Amino acid sequence: MSLNARLQASLDSRRKRNILRRLPEPTTVGPNSTGSDFYTNDYLSLASSKSYHERLLKKLQSSHAVAGSGGSRLLVNSTAHATLEARLATFFQAPAALLFNSGFDANVGFFACIPGEHDFVLYDEAIHASVYDGMRASRARDSLYSFKHNSVESLDRRLSDLMRSDPRILDGTCSVFIAVESLYSMDGDFAPLLDIVQLLETSLPHGNGHLIVDEAHATGIYGPEGRGLVAMLGLEKKVTTRLHTFGKALACTGAVLLTSPLIYSYLLNYARPLIYTTALNHACITAIDTSLDILTDGTATQLSTHLLNLFDTFLTKLAPFIKKLPPDVIHLPQNILVPSARASPIIPVMTSKARPLSAYLNERGFLTRPIVWPTVPKGADRVRICLHAGNTVEEIDSLVGALLAWAQTQMQPRARGLIADAKL
Repeated sequence: MSLNARLQASLDSRRKRNILRRLPEPTTVGPNSTGSDFYTNDYLSLASSKSYHERLLKKLQSSHAVAGSGGSRLLVNSTAHATLEARLATFFQAPAALLFNSGFDANVGFFACIPGEHDFVLYDEAIHASVYDGMRASRARDSLYSFKHNSVESLDRRLSDLMRSDPRILDGTCSVFIAVESLYSMDGDFAPLLDIVQLLETSLPHGNGHLIVDEAHATGIYGPEGRGLVAMLGLEKKVTTRLHTFGKALACTGAVLLTSPLIYSYLLNYARPLIYTTALNHACITAIDTSLDILTDGTATQLSTHLLNLFDTFLTKLAPFIKKLPPDVIHLPQNILVPSARASPIIPVMTSKARPLSAYLNERGFLTRPIVWPTVPKGADRVRICLHAGNTVEEIDSLVGALLAWAQTQMQPRARGLIADAKL
């Protein structure tokens, strides 16, 4: 089969199964948007913040370097890049900080080169695709084991099985890496970090258990000054490496790995996504520095407080009707509905008709996106609602009303009356 024929056949197969990915229609995000943003990762609404724009432009105007970076960090290590890394290490209370062009690059770089031939990697089954790509390129590629999402019991079983089969784990002569996300982007739930740390300390007393935490979706929202869930729980010294990204709540681009000086040096020598690419340009460095100002002066704390209050508002409005709806029409994951649930900017509205629901909401000015297989497992289609500091309580009220109105159109006439009198 020729190249073109093979590629076209693969795309045709996806089209027939209704899973062909396409770019959405171009939209304007921000003050001139045609609807309410419930789909971007701009959790603190900094991308549309006039105050942030003014502060960034002021810094750019006074900067000695704006365009370009000159090449790879190993070729040109600018003062701006080195100064930002030092500031990031201090801010996040980490021994060392290493910039990458994206969170994807950082995960691939770390997992492709740090785990060794005789090491093991245990990863949450919902871990990001970039971790998969890194692990599969590593020397530990034959020793990769998943555990059930957010299940410490499943992790414990996996670890116990490995310890029985390989005595090197018990005597500490090989390493076990645990890969999790503090806040999961598709499910809006949180890794049980405290329990995982306790398990590693109990099971691996030689200190050869290494927890790697991706904080991409928690950065700027949780913890003191937005330093993430690890900092919120006081686990900075218990986690081997943390990843923070700047392209979501902080409205920039790029990422940083917070780790030990030894791992920092090893990555400089072996992480191909870092070595063989042009570094972030100076405008990006200035933007990240401006976002850090937003974190340190308390502005982000005010924004995140409002953001997380919107989670409570959304649940308060929608939860009373969830039990009255057929699960295939709309339901919410149980972990979100429990009273002790931690507020999250990500709410998966589960439905077997994600595309029709998203289209219905978009037509009414609530900008959303359907998330379907293969991005999520089969049977777990959803409309992912992303809340933002720029959203209002009135927008949340109207969004919940639209969700219930669509649900009524999908139900049998007799069942519609169960939610017809919904008062928001």
